[in-house]
Amino acid sequence: MTAKQTGAVSAHNAKVMNRADLTKRLVGQLKCDEAVVGGIGNANFDLWASGQRPQNFYMLGSMGLAIPIAFGVAIAQPQRHVIALEGDGSLLMQLGCLATVAMRAPKNLTMVVWDNGIYQITGGQPTASASAADLVAIARGSGIANSAWAADEDDFDRLVAAALHNGGPSLIAVRTDNKPGVGTTDRDPVQIRTRFMLGLGVKRHQ
Repeated sequence: MTAKQTGAVSAHNAKVMNRADLTKRLVGQLKCDEAVVGGIGNANFDLWASGQRPQNFYMLGSMGLAIPIAFGVAIAQPQRHVIALEGDGSLLMQLGCLATVAMRAPKNLTMVVWDNGIYQITGGQPTASASAADLVAIARGSGIANSAWAADEDDFDRLVAAALHNGGPSLIAVRTDNKPGVGTTDRDPVQIRTRFMLGLGVKRHQ
């Protein structure tokens, strides 16, 4: 039996997948104006390349804040599902957010962590997840029981669908390759903020 069939998927036996491809697969499952917060660097580059939805928010220059921002949106708009796309290095800088998410337990929050084991944007230095740190184990230890490694592309699709339909909070960790992002986001923070506010219905066109 495979690791996926036995439920024994870990950081060590999960398939290494392509982040850009999985981002497109995730966006393809969105049907109800879900909000998506892309972490800095390649997480939001790939989100941008998957299609510029008004409900997308693209982080600029602030490591570790994708999950806290998505958490805040999930609390403010409990009727809307919110997804955070975060890198391993950024999450490691803000691990305390997992305990806070677990304590508040918003059912409409899904966190996707792209783990390539390096700080890719700054030169490829190894992150702690490249050796001993297991981000799923950390999330479960923080109180997020619905945390899992994606075994392969089909398993990723299944985990995303379950998170969107069954409620959260959920964390999906994915082993990814080191290919660069496939797009470049708009670098105007005011425009990014305004578009997102319009997409969430908290600001009207003037």
